Amino acid sequence: MTDLNVNGTVHRVEAEPDKPLLWVLREDLGLTGSKFGCGVGQCLACTVHLDGEPAAACLTPLAAVAGRRVTTIEGLPAAASHPVQRAWVEMNVVQCGYCQSGQILAAVALLAAHREPADADIDRAMRGNLCRCGTYQRIRGAVRRAAALARGEV
Repeated sequence: MTDLNVNGTVHRVEAEPDKPLLWVLREDLGLTGSKFGCGVGQCLACTVHLDGEPAAACLTPLAAVAGRRVTTIEGLPAAASHPVQRAWVEMNVVQCGYCQSGQILAAVALLAAHREPADADIDRAMRGNLCRCGTYQRIRGAVRRAAALARGEV
C-alpha cells in the first residue's frame, strides 16, 4: 500500500511499486486527464507535476512519488479560471486536444517560475511536449497571454 497525494487528496493505492504513475492515476484513481501517448517519455502527453515540477507520468514509478505532491490536469480549477486555462480558451489553442493536459501543465510550471518568460524560456519549457496538430504558435501565444493574465494585465 502506498499513500499518494494527488491534487491535495491522499489516496491509499494498492499497486506494485514499479507501476507507472500514469497507470495508477488512470486505472486506480480514475483520473484520465493525463494521456498515454508513447509510453517512453518522448511526447509528454502524460505530464503531471511532482512537487510543482513537470514530470512524465509514464516513466515515473509509483515508488518514486511516495511522500510527494502530484498534480494532474484535474487539479487545476474546474471553472477554467487559472490564467493558463483562460489563455488557452482565448487563443483557441486546442485542435484535437490530446496533448493539451501535458501542454497546459508544462505552461503552468513555467509561469510559476517565470512571470515574464521570453520566447526562449517558453520554447525550453515546452520542448518535448509534442502536438500532432502543430498548434505550436498558438501554444506560444497562449503562454505569453497567460503570463499577462497572471500579472493582472487585461
